[in-house]
Amino acid sequence: MTTPCLRRWTGASALALAVLCGPVATAAQADSFPVQDTLDDLVSEDGFPAALASVQDRDGTMRDYTAGQDDPPADGYVRIGSNTKTFTAVTVLQLVGEGKVELDGPVEKYLPGLLRGKGIDSRRITVRRLLQHTSGLPEYTDFLAKGALPYQHTYFQPRELLDMALRKPAQFAPGAKWAYTNTNYIVAGLLIEKVTGRPAIEEITNRTVKKLGLTRTYFPNVGDQALRTPHAKGYHRDDPSKPMTDVTTFDPSQAWTAGQMISTPSDLNRFFTALLDGKLLKPAQLREMRTTVKVPELGPGGAYGLGLSSVKLSCGGRAWGHGGAIPGYYTTNAATDDGRAAAIAVTHLPTTPAAQKHVEQALDTTLCTQP
Repeated sequence: MTTPCLRRWTGASALALAVLCGPVATAAQADSFPVQDTLDDLVSEDGFPAALASVQDRDGTMRDYTAGQDDPPADGYVRIGSNTKTFTAVTVLQLVGEGKVELDGPVEKYLPGLLRGKGIDSRRITVRRLLQHTSGLPEYTDFLAKGALPYQHTYFQPRELLDMALRKPAQFAPGAKWAYTNTNYIVAGLLIEKVTGRPAIEEITNRTVKKLGLTRTYFPNVGDQALRTPHAKGYHRDDPSKPMTDVTTFDPSQAWTAGQMISTPSDLNRFFTALLDGKLLKPAQLREMRTTVKVPELGPGGAYGLGLSSVKLSCGGRAWGHGGAIPGYYTTNAATDDGRAAAIAVTHLPTTPAAQKHVEQALDTTLCTQP
């Protein structure tokens, strides 16, 4: 699934998804699947240090694959970037279902006076517009345009991120159009905290991760720069002419509720399947989440709902989800309503449009060749 922007790494999220795990099989038991060859090509042809995949058949069988250097572990931990947005959106929509938040109510009601600036007024921005990227809020990640490595070990507070955005004018009037903007989900995190009186990390963990028993998914807490083991090593370079830097150890606070979480390919499948199966949201809120606006730049038939996207597959039908990017890791993951699912992660952000396209094509191929 095509992503709109590689410059802003938290906004370079491949907009896709995934499905619930059943019995596990090894790659050797599934020679008819081209997944291993696809991962090998991503490493040998596109130069990704490593690639991981978790694939599910319609019957629930899950298979894991790896390729590349450092002996990447099957279904190892990776940073999932903007997949975090779906977790955040689910939490907000749960609060809507509990009557604590009005989806079409103004952000001002929950965070009075917070959003003010040139063309910016939270009295005109609804909660829905935050979640759907139609708020017009400016992007805060522009400070990373010249490189992420200087900030590898820098801690940012959420309000600091928001203040970066509010120094700039609005991109457009609320509701006028769509623009993928990480600032929307920083505000969503602050809204969760104000409404619940608890840390967003805690609310997201209790309401999604623990509820579903996702034992290999977590929201790293303040100061946690490491990845749990076993993990795939992540690499980054700000200058393509220079050697890669190991960024496995990285402070993800610059992404917070827009892109800070860590998971594995199979756990991403479990989360998105449970979501689509109605295990996290009431029917009314799930319908709202799947109510989309057209976004052609996301790919054929591209559309975006509330922290959830949708594209057409080359073999017919539609896949739903999100995906994510953060220095060291790029993840694309998707599920179909008939039970096919896949999650693919590479351990370096795509450095060319062609490499990015190949990762997204790998997802499409994987989903379309499953029995």
